[in-house]
Amino acid sequence: MNMLKAGLAASLSLTVLAGCDPSRMGSTTTDRPSGTIEPGEVETQLTSEQLAAVTAVTRAPSPRPAARATPDQLDTTTAEQKAAAAKAPETAETRLGTTVASLGDPTEGGFWIKTPLVKSRGVGRIVNPANGKSAKVDLIPLDGPASAGSQVSLPALQLIGVSLTDLPTIEVYQS
Repeated sequence: MNMLKAGLAASLSLTVLAGCDPSRMGSTTTDRPSGTIEPGEVETQLTSEQLAAVTAVTRAPSPRPAARATPDQLDTTTAEQKAAAAKAPETAETRLGTTVASLGDPTEGGFWIKTPLVKSRGVGRIVNPANGKSAKVDLIPLDGPASAGSQVSLPALQLIGVSLTDLPTIEVYQS
């Protein structure tokens, strides 16, 4: 019985942390970044080679269902992906604006931001103006006015030096 209570408490705490509906925990969504990307799916100025290189950095598998205790267990990105995502941009970018960032679903792997600043899926970068750190990310549309907040993946928030409980204002760029 104690194991059942502990499991329920862990599930509920993750649900609160993620801002998720508990009935959807572990389910897949159509807007979850996938391991592959088809040409034409993403709005970008990048060449197909550049796009393939960026998506190799930003995409990661979802964590194992048992990995629900710590941010380290939920982050499935590799050290190589983190290093590549933190590199300065190699191509011109368009500044889309600023947004208040909160932790998105921590069970969705990779570097991404769901934001009302984009109307179609793309690739770009987020910047924490407080420390200058940035991360390459998948840009995923989120319904709402442009002034609404955005949801950011756990590894992207960590890479830009943001506490998972903070609500920082970040800058969003499209490649």
